[in-house]
Amino acid sequence: MATASATGLRDIIAASSAICKVDGNQGKLSYYGYDIADLAANSTFEEVIYLLWHGELPLHGQLTQLATTIKSEMELPAGIQDLLHALPSSGSPMSALRTAVSAMVLYEREATDYSRGANVRKAVRLTARIPTIIATFEKFRYSHTPVTPREDLSLAANFLYMLKGREADPRDVHAFDVALILHADHELNASTFAAREVASTEADLFAAISAAIAALSGPIHGGANERVMRMLESIDSPSSAQQWITGELERGRPIYGFGHAVYRGCADPRATALRSLSQEVAERTGNPYWFDMSVVVEKVMRDLRPNLLPNVDFYSASLYRSLGIHTDLFTPVFACSRIAGWTAHALEQYAHNRLIRPRADYIGPEPRNYVPIHER
Repeated sequence: MATASATGLRDIIAASSAICKVDGNQGKLSYYGYDIADLAANSTFEEVIYLLWHGELPLHGQLTQLATTIKSEMELPAGIQDLLHALPSSGSPMSALRTAVSAMVLYEREATDYSRGANVRKAVRLTARIPTIIATFEKFRYSHTPVTPREDLSLAANFLYMLKGREADPRDVHAFDVALILHADHELNASTFAAREVASTEADLFAAISAAIAALSGPIHGGANERVMRMLESIDSPSSAQQWITGELERGRPIYGFGHAVYRGCADPRATALRSLSQEVAERTGNPYWFDMSVVVEKVMRDLRPNLLPNVDFYSASLYRSLGIHTDLFTPVFACSRIAGWTAHALEQYAHNRLIRPRADYIGPEPRNYVPIHER
């Protein structure tokens, strides 16, 4: 048996999928054949959601219908809002999100309908409500009243509105919308594989997404963007960056936001776009400190570890900070975006299902004789 398990199944093909292509050698990423750079420059997150679920870019009427339906589904069931209010304010927002998403199935009117149409409608409700869950918990933990989503705002605009209680600058909305597009899918990453694994058992969509959220919470997956921000905060000043990073590397500690399991020796195409977004928002809002710090850290890493380039997590940290998002919300915000990809992969798994049942490469003792306890 192959020993790929020892290296985390790296480069092992575990599923056939038409959704997302990652070319790690060329630094290319595409959704259903559309380059991520083109989508980031020209589309909206709602348009990308439709693409991921249906395999084609929507016509105007199809996009309008999807966007309208998402807006109409953003309000939470009263029971979910009560649940969020009852959770400890000191708790992790990711734990609150996972708990609320798992509980959503109890309020799902099509819980026992596993048809494609019903699962798409569930995907709409999950995509619409995850931003509301995050914003609602954020308000409750600071003893504030949750903000009701508006049906005249996009998903990106609604999230910033619910978070801040005021309508965001359209330029901030655009930057956030592009960030959602860039994070929407990335083939069989850990959380997407978790979603497909659970879906392959024919568990419901809410169970699959709860598993994905649990996987995303890990610091070496979705939690890496939070670690990037904590790192930037730990460096006293740009002038201290080289000494700080050198010390971490000498102690064998990872520098979060650099290197990638797939993009080896080439740039993560999402990082390039996020760098530009972070710079634009930082300069426009008059608070370039975190972007400038990020640039210095990137330069130090290029000198010390030239093969470790920034990944999607690195500049998303300074971008989200410039947008006024608290650090422990960075990973939940990742979920706001990746829910589009998770649900797309679950829908694909349900449509062509076969139970995902890998084997383990046994490395334990050879057969041994049992020894009674009194003879040991």
